[in-house]
Amino acid sequence: MSSSNPSMVVKFYGTRGSIPVCSMDFLEFGGNTSCIAINLPDKNVLNIIDAGSGIRTLGQELMQSGSKLPEEMTIGFTHFHWDHIQGLPFFPPAYMKNLKINLLMMGRDSDFDKLKKILFDQMGGDFFPISMDEMGANFNFVSMKHKVTQNSTGMSVTARLHSHPGGALSYRIERNGKVVVISTDIEHNPTIDQKIVDLARNADLLIHEAQYTTEEMVGKEGWGHSSYQQAIQVAQMSNAKKLIMTHHDPNHNDNFLTKMETKCQKEFPNCLLAREGMVIEL
Repeated sequence: MSSSNPSMVVKFYGTRGSIPVCSMDFLEFGGNTSCIAINLPDKNVLNIIDAGSGIRTLGQELMQSGSKLPEEMTIGFTHFHWDHIQGLPFFPPAYMKNLKINLLMMGRDSDFDKLKKILFDQMGGDFFPISMDEMGANFNFVSMKHKVTQNSTGMSVTARLHSHPGGALSYRIERNGKVVVISTDIEHNPTIDQKIVDLARNADLLIHEAQYTTEEMVGKEGWGHSSYQQAIQVAQMSNAKKLIMTHHDPNHNDNFLTKMETKCQKEFPNCLLAREGMVIEL
């Protein structure tokens, strides 16, 4: 799925759920936790979803690219569990003086102060030698409603709250007639969440978590995650054109995931399991 003049370029920097893993058995699909970059090439604008450990690699690429940093950089969060925020202290651009980085909260105004507290509390004191105030970048905390349109880029973002311990958000991102939907850390039980199916309706690209097999889901009610089969169901019910499954369980090595990908493609041919470094142009 590519274009000579893409509207959006999606790249995976972290595909693992729960905790980073590192061994020879985890090289193909990657061991870093959640981070997805959505670049708008014609506007030099970068949007980042989640700041798991994968955001460190993204930051290194930005610093080593030889070109100037994006004119605008926004980090939006699906939620604030450790595997989705732990990479922020290691994001090199965050130490660049006067660089503006928007930290986005959507659809949950009552938790806006909570976002600031969580991000500040994971740094400084007993947890990290540098406080967020000392990093250098100008962090701009932004609170928005469930849907917002950026006039400068022509991009619209819609957020929907879904079931996960503490709550989490799914995002629908639209630009120039192309649609990307990201839904991770979502529990559908007992039935598929129709709100998320509606959010993903006719998406060009659906990125949906698939941490467990159907068998592994037994006894994990309330843990806040989905199975491969549920991700496929959402794609089928929403008429999504392409499905990428992510948030791989730390116990699932390359051999397991390769076999699972082949199995899933028999049910939904246009699907893949996310790999670190994977790029999709829309």
